[in-house]
Amino acid sequence: MSYTPNDSESTFNVLQPTIVRIDRIVDESKTTKSFFFNGNIEYEPGQFIMLWIPGLDEKPFSISYHGKNFFGITAACKGRFTRKLHQMSVGDILGVRGPLGRPFTIQKGNACLIGGGVGMASLATLVDRLKRGMIIQGAKTASDVLFRDRTGFSGMTVYTEDGSAGEIGLPTKNLETIYKQFGVMTLYVCGPEPMTHAVFEFARRHGLPMQASLERYMKCGIGLCGQCSCDGLRMCLEGPVVDRETLETLSDFGRFARLKDGRKVAIEEYLQVRT
Repeated sequence: MSYTPNDSESTFNVLQPTIVRIDRIVDESKTTKSFFFNGNIEYEPGQFIMLWIPGLDEKPFSISYHGKNFFGITAACKGRFTRKLHQMSVGDILGVRGPLGRPFTIQKGNACLIGGGVGMASLATLVDRLKRGMIIQGAKTASDVLFRDRTGFSGMTVYTEDGSAGEIGLPTKNLETIYKQFGVMTLYVCGPEPMTHAVFEFARRHGLPMQASLERYMKCGIGLCGQCSCDGLRMCLEGPVVDRETLETLSDFGRFARLKDGRKVAIEEYLQVRT
């Protein structure tokens, strides 16, 4: 079967993959790369695409770069799909469906963006759009920190688990101090669910507005299969971005998620399998 790559005038849709070629690849860290594609895609920060590797599978990725006639995703090398993606080269063919999902809603006033691991990719275009606010990133080690040299990230506060960059500890470590200094602020969050849940507890304690991008295993991306359901909320459709008030209604949040085979397991097991 032959494919014709799209050009910058092509449109993207949620049902049928649009064929693209990899235009550029950037090493973001020792285990993470960004892949850039030519094309116009109507997109709001927090939305995602389904990326198809012909003959292998289709997986969701946040759009981490977006501009006129181009967009990009950022992927950590974790499993079979991303290992194959990391082996690909400029000019190779992929398929893209999207944009999908509910985006962040930008609020007025102070903003604090908190990203953990590759979850920082989901917040990257929000940083571009906001052009204000505090940016906090958590990573395992210095070599895992993303977007250090990216425009808009120069004032980013970094926390690493081993203290090899920034301050030792988790990105939630100094939230109480930050709150005392800045007062009311909107929290925008994406990262491992235990981290997100800790931010949620902080936001609830102080009555702060919060929006979080949640990860669940996604198959269809359009709300049909229910694989990504969290207490009946389809993360691909009603999420992945949800506000604090919605999080308060989700009993699975911070506790349970479904694996590829549909089994509901503790969030710790889910994260272990997903990595």
